Amino acid sequence: MKVALESIHKQIEASAKKSGRPKEAVTLIAVSKTYPKEAIEEAYQLGCTHFGENKVQELMGKIESIEVPLQWHLIGHLQTNKVKYVVGQVALIHSVDSLKLAKEIQKESVKKEVITSILIEVNVAKEDSKQGIFVEDVLELVQEISKLSHVRLRGFMTVAPYVENPEENRAIFRALYNLSVDIQKQNIDNISTSVLSMGMSNDYEVAIEEGATHVRIGTALFGARDYNK
Repeated sequence: MKVALESIHKQIEASAKKSGRPKEAVTLIAVSKTYPKEAIEEAYQLGCTHFGENKVQELMGKIESIEVPLQWHLIGHLQTNKVKYVVGQVALIHSVDSLKLAKEIQKESVKKEVITSILIEVNVAKEDSKQGIFVEDVLELVQEISKLSHVRLRGFMTVAPYVENPEENRAIFRALYNLSVDIQKQNIDNISTSVLSMGMSNDYEVAIEEGATHVRIGTALFGARDYNK
């Protein structure tokens, strides 16, 4: 894992440089879904502090069993009935895709007296198999979320199509970056678009070149997943 992590850090630095930013401008989220507690603790010892999980149940189990202080990110689909478990436990929810979900996060955040940071998940490529709202619907949702007292929009997330050639996703990442710039220009209260969570193991270098601030990397760091476990 050490060699893999060193390689990832070098690629992050090189790609950030191409976009005119220092490597510190990019946060590596180690996507730990399906990987055991021991792998997460090893990554932490090597300097990883941000970890992403897709499923609430697995996330909660790991939060309870791992004692070192980690920044947890929920990057998978969040059902409204699971919101109560996540609020107050994660640094950032990446996958808000409806006003109904945002309002549920608001309700739980008020109850727990916390401010919850979120990203809106945008289905830039309009893939049927993916969650997220379309680019043209984002502004309306942003305006509604801005009215919520205990929810803070920090930016946007997208899951780009899986492609053999990462260059094919450059336009997807650029579109999300352009969207973030357009929304920021509106100067809406309570809203920031400074976080762009985009790019995974196969295309994170292109994503960083196009402005990603957070990349979600699992297999390139931990190795191939065993879904049978």
